[in-house]
Amino acid sequence: MDIDQARTFLAIAATGSFVEAAQRLHLTQSTISARIQRLEEELGARLFVRNRAGAVMTTAGRRFDEYAKRLLVTAEQARHHVGLPSRYRATLRVGGRIALWESFLPAWVGWIRARDAEVAVRAGIGFEADLMRDLIEGTLDVGLMYTPSHSPGLVVEQMFDETLMLVSSRPGDGGPGDDYIYVQWGTAFEIQHTQSYPDLEPPPQVVNIGWLAIQLILSNGGSAYIPARMAKPMLAAGRLYAVAGAPRYALPAYAVYPKETDNPAVAQALEGLRELSRGVGT
Repeated sequence: MDIDQARTFLAIAATGSFVEAAQRLHLTQSTISARIQRLEEELGARLFVRNRAGAVMTTAGRRFDEYAKRLLVTAEQARHHVGLPSRYRATLRVGGRIALWESFLPAWVGWIRARDAEVAVRAGIGFEADLMRDLIEGTLDVGLMYTPSHSPGLVVEQMFDETLMLVSSRPGDGGPGDDYIYVQWGTAFEIQHTQSYPDLEPPPQVVNIGWLAIQLILSNGGSAYIPARMAKPMLAAGRLYAVAGAPRYALPAYAVYPKETDNPAVAQALEGLRELSRGVGT
């Protein structure tokens, strides 16, 4: 049994599909199948039942799931901790959407380091699929995102609501124009946006993150919905302008973390996250 087999098992368990697991791990489907076959032979039990709907864990598979996660966590901890100076007692692995790294998450990392200088922090940026995968595999301690999925063993806790507001490179704009940039903030935003602008033609510019919309507006002009928290300094500097009368939308931000963990730094980190979240928008 090796780390690659455990990671492959968890990818199939998370996606419910050998095909999707292969895509996620950037491997061929035959490689995925071979790894699981070898793992089943070593364990002496069938781990998945494959059908037209995908792959479903057997009873043996559900039993092995916890051990596979432990194996990956142990390997990840060993990789990080062996080379860590002795003055650090723990490593906290955090990840989040890029919009949340705009002032909020850096303040959180600063809070963690100020409270406990013996905690090392490994931070990264990712989309929900990547963050959830790492959480399921046990290689991430806390993930911050907008549209989490639910998975056994993980807690999804709402931290605060972002306020999405329409901003423009021009003062006096009345709404989305020809150079409007649509940001894919998720299904809830899409529904509310469609209700607010039922006659709006499909925008010629679509992006998957708010940061990219801001760069395009500042470079080329235009308008887009972005978090008020991100817009605030640019509004104050006169680089962007709020579109008067445009509807605003709530975008919940969530923290996802394991129900049980051996990492002593997680509890305090969550305490800081909740404390800082109470100040968002105030």
